[in-house]
Amino acid sequence: MFHLAVRMAAHRITALLAVACAVLGGATLITATGVLAESGVRSHLPPGRLAGADVVVAADQEFHPSGDLPIALPERATVPARLTSRLAGLHGVTAAVGAVDFPAALVDAHGRVVPAGDDPGTAGHGWSSTKLLAAPHIEGRAPAGPGEIAVDTATAAAAGIEAGGRVEVVADGHPVKPYRVSAVVSTPGAGVFFADATAVRLSGRAGDGPRAGTVDLIGLKTDPGAADRITEAVREQVAGTGLKVVTGGDRGNAVSPGIGAARSLLILLSGSLAGIVLLITGFVTAGALGVAVAGQRRDLALMRAVGATPRQIRRLAAAQSSVVAGVALVPGVALGYLLAGRFHYVLAQRGVLPSELPLTISLLPALATLVLTAASVQLSARAAAWRTSRMPATEAVAESRSEPRTPSRARTRIGLLLFAAAGTMSVVPLFSRTVIGASATSLAGILGAIGLALAGPALIKALGNAAVPRIRTGVSAPTWLAMANLRAYAQRNAGIVSPLAMAVVFVLTYTFAQTTVMAATSHDTDTGTLAQYRLTAPALGGLPDGTPTAVRNTPGVRAAAPVTTTTAVWQYEQFGEPDTESASAMVLTPDARDVLDLGVQDGGLDGLTGDTVAVSGDAARMRGAGIGSRVHLVLGDGTRVVARVVAVYSRGLGFGPIVLSRDLVAGHTTPDLDQSVLVRTDGTAEAGQRVKALAAAQPGLTLATTRAPHGGSDTPPEVWINLVVIVVLLGYLLLSIANKLIAATAQRRTELAALRLGGTTPRQIRAMMRREATVIAAAALAGGLLLSALPLALLGQGFLDRPWPAGPVWLLPAVALTIMVTAFLTIELPTRRALRMPPSEVIRAQ
Repeated sequence: MFHLAVRMAAHRITALLAVACAVLGGATLITATGVLAESGVRSHLPPGRLAGADVVVAADQEFHPSGDLPIALPERATVPARLTSRLAGLHGVTAAVGAVDFPAALVDAHGRVVPAGDDPGTAGHGWSSTKLLAAPHIEGRAPAGPGEIAVDTATAAAAGIEAGGRVEVVADGHPVKPYRVSAVVSTPGAGVFFADATAVRLSGRAGDGPRAGTVDLIGLKTDPGAADRITEAVREQVAGTGLKVVTGGDRGNAVSPGIGAARSLLILLSGSLAGIVLLITGFVTAGALGVAVAGQRRDLALMRAVGATPRQIRRLAAAQSSVVAGVALVPGVALGYLLAGRFHYVLAQRGVLPSELPLTISLLPALATLVLTAASVQLSARAAAWRTSRMPATEAVAESRSEPRTPSRARTRIGLLLFAAAGTMSVVPLFSRTVIGASATSLAGILGAIGLALAGPALIKALGNAAVPRIRTGVSAPTWLAMANLRAYAQRNAGIVSPLAMAVVFVLTYTFAQTTVMAATSHDTDTGTLAQYRLTAPALGGLPDGTPTAVRNTPGVRAAAPVTTTTAVWQYEQFGEPDTESASAMVLTPDARDVLDLGVQDGGLDGLTGDTVAVSGDAARMRGAGIGSRVHLVLGDGTRVVARVVAVYSRGLGFGPIVLSRDLVAGHTTPDLDQSVLVRTDGTAEAGQRVKALAAAQPGLTLATTRAPHGGSDTPPEVWINLVVIVVLLGYLLLSIANKLIAATAQRRTELAALRLGGTTPRQIRAMMRREATVIAAAALAGGLLLSALPLALLGQGFLDRPWPAGPVWLLPAVALTIMVTAFLTIELPTRRALRMPPSEVIRAQ
């Protein structure tokens, strides 16, 4: 069977090239998605400043909902400080360090802020943390008291200081204070080291604050060869406490909790990509195999006539397709690894992922691609050969040169059901003004395109039956032949129109869904932001204490309120089942009502004190969280809280589904400083100048307007991700469609030769094929536009209160031109090549 399959494939190179291209592109996309997914699960940061620790004890930075994937918690959860001394008493432990991190930055002699370490928000440490570094070279001595520090070499060089010098430091929001540099530590990016007692005081771990008596993590150094034994002993000590014991490569995850969020993003991204990638690759591969097997119906029918069983026919079609797929699979997988690397680079450049987080490269994505591709090819090939294999031999031979007169009723009904499902899904944005609601638009378009592929033969045949009788008498021969082919070969033409229409639907729905959500989000934030200025201090890790008060006391300032963002996990019931959602949440005070207009529909932001929250209208409606309701939340550091709803607002798309009171999250963010202050002035130029002078007078403060250029908000990184995905998938679609059209046209050589023997000139044949290309392109554009019109109209109505989406106007003519050029070139070029051979030779070759 295998030998026969190879010989048959050698005579159908053109058609099988389309299959090879479909498999090549599909394997590339599936492998790249698999690499991203595996990296999200297994990738680790380098251990960095924990490289010298053999064992690390840290809090679990994940929330584990029942029956679902873990949710990363980006805020640092703490560890009881008393555990440090207990672990230090274990036999074989040579050092136990309770590490604390807090914001710190230097101010050089010119008054410029020099960011310290890799993250200014966690750049400050106690001196004992140097024991956790990997063989550091220390020039100088340990800080002897509250007026001395040590810095890493990179920070010292940037600030122009050395051991014995003096420098000013801003630590954890405290006022600028001069320090003497007692040592320079050779580890780059390690940060600023204070005396241990000073670090405890500056980080808020002393007294009775919310983090008093805690440390961020505990690092242990052990005797040589004792690490495994100590690890097990520590796990016994912390059993049941929710703490994690990590070693080896897992130590890097303990350095920064935010890395877990980045890894979760990779998992979510690959999960969302997997669905559309598998859907499109399966659709394209099945279409290419359908064309390839259709070109061999005569061979398969003759084999049935000489005694081949239906099972043998299907096995032969599957074996032949598997041979071609196997050839294309290897380079496709290799390209997939390269594509994953480029995609990771784009994500890192856009700030979506930390550049230090590497991709995990293994054979697992390749094996998954092999299994999925093989299954897709086998099923598609057997399905394509099913009708020919099941027909009686005489009927199979008779039908090998024509199509079934009546399209499959079951196939048509399934297609119509998919149309209905697409229409139903299009309504979702009217009831859910969220990103999830907008995603239903794209899915509705794809469902409609698949429905067109199934119901297409019946629709095109009906179109041909309606058009042919209306052709006026005396029409040219090419036009009459083109319309006759449209009616007689409805299945073949539907197989060409459907992928072109899918390309139209895919580009329009995915692009306009993104641009519409961006426009609606921008409108919400621009309309709801009453403040003219935003004051931040990224180089300091947060705003210094007293900044909001200083801004309010500035002449001309009407209002100023701190704004911070964190992550909250909302636990709720939906349809009687427990559910969870992780979302970004703003942290506000009652003063925020003077600088933000969230579109409050019920209650008020003046109630945001104590354990209270405000929720968006969509969230309140879907989760039954009206005024006075109690909602169960998990804060960004894993702390479970129950909060009361005091306000419901309408601008949830721009400001998120939930807003937390500052009192509720106090002590549960990293760092525990305000990230920004929104400032509303009286609108005069003098007030603006005074605010600018205030920002310039304090090191590290950055002032910016709240209005982005051109009246829109900054483009979020998710948009760039989706843009890259759209471009890659569109390229794959167009390449596969072009190959399929070339193969379908090349298989008509016998038909074209018969027309020439009947007296039709090459010029008339070219004219006929051009008219067919025109009809195909017009049908694909009409079908794609019709399938996109309803979802996009309802999306615009739900998000923008108008029946059309937001987006670039040039996209429509660009899509139309691309479809027309693709249809004409992929039909015209194979036709010209087919006409070069004498018709008698073509007939004889068959």
